[in-house]
Amino acid sequence: MEAKKAAARRRCAGCHEFVECLFRAVVEVNVSGYVACTTEADRLAIRRELGVDVTETEVTDFGAPRVGGGPVSHEAVMAVRATHPKDTCFQLAERLGCSTSTVKRHLRRARQEQDPTTATTSRRATPTVDQVLDAFDALDSAQVA
Repeated sequence: MEAKKAAARRRCAGCHEFVECLFRAVVEVNVSGYVACTTEADRLAIRRELGVDVTETEVTDFGAPRVGGGPVSHEAVMAVRATHPKDTCFQLAERLGCSTSTVKRHLRRARQEQDPTTATTSRRATPTVDQVLDAFDALDSAQVA
C-alpha cells in the first residue's frame, strides 16, 4: 500500500496542473479521495488553518443521491427537526428522503447562524495561491511528496 501511495505522490507532484489542482481542491470544491498530493484529512487541515469553508456538494461515487427528487431545503430540514426533535439524523434523513450528510449539513448551518463567533470566521477572504502552498508545505505528508 505504501508503494501505491508513493507512486501516486510522484505522479501528482510532477503534474503541471498541481498548483491549480491543489488550490481548487482546498478553496473551491470539496473533492473526495487523493488529490494534489493530499488526502481529505490534509485538505481539511489546510482549510482549518486558512479559515476556508467549502460548501459541501451532494455528490457521491454513484452520482447525486436525490436524482429527480430535487434538493432538500434548509427550511424543510428545520421543520422536520422541530416536529421530531428526538429523531436521529438518520431518522430525519429517512423522513426527508435524503442522505444523513444533508441533514447534518443543514443542522450545522443552523448552529453556525445562531453562533455569532462563527459568522466572522466564515466571512474570511479567499486565501491566495501562495497561502495555500505554504499551508501545504507545512503538512507532514507534503515532506514526502
